Amino acid sequence: MLNWKSSLENSYKMAEFIKIYPENPNPKEIKRVVDVLRKGGLIIYPTDTVYGLGCDITNTRALERIARIKGIKLEKANWSFICADLSNLSDYVRQIDTATFKILKRALPGPYTFILPGNNNLPKEFKKKKTVGIRVPDNSIAKALVEALGNPIVSTSIRDEDELLEYTTDPELILEKWDNLVDVVIDGGYGGNLASTIIDLSEGEPSVVREGKGSLDVI
Repeated sequence: MLNWKSSLENSYKMAEFIKIYPENPNPKEIKRVVDVLRKGGLIIYPTDTVYGLGCDITNTRALERIARIKGIKLEKANWSFICADLSNLSDYVRQIDTATFKILKRALPGPYTFILPGNNNLPKEFKKKKTVGIRVPDNSIAKALVEALGNPIVSTSIRDEDELLEYTTDPELILEKWDNLVDVVIDGGYGGNLASTIIDLSEGEPSVVREGKGSLDVI
């Protein structure tokens, strides 16, 4: 008789657990993760706040997988675009004024999500969105991944339904929980348990949506 439990377990691919040191991210390990992203894989990776769940912005199948995991419709998703720096900004964001740009320059890289007006070049899955959330984390692993990939990573933070903070900070516990859902879990050391500060700059005047790790002094 077929053991449904073992056959179910075997039908899932276990996530790779890859150690990357933030002081000096190994280009070989970064390439391994980027290859997974390019094939439509999902990764869990460190940022300057909590660990993030991310995929290649250009891969529809991967975006749909994250939406399924989160239990939402893709077109309703409010995810961040993780960028290496501000040079990608004009790819997805309408022209912004000098005052807005100065705030971004002051705050980034750092633990902030800035909501900015989207432009017509957004990937088709986000075409209906008037705004986008932009993140430039102060984390060498996240930066190296985006630079090697050549375009932003679409990302959402790991949220625990039971709010147990150790799940979001200890990479081994993250692996335990997400093993069958993602393709790679990066061990970049313990994560934080404070989310990013969200500031809406889409209407001109800054508006604080959520106060998190980032100081409000930047505005």
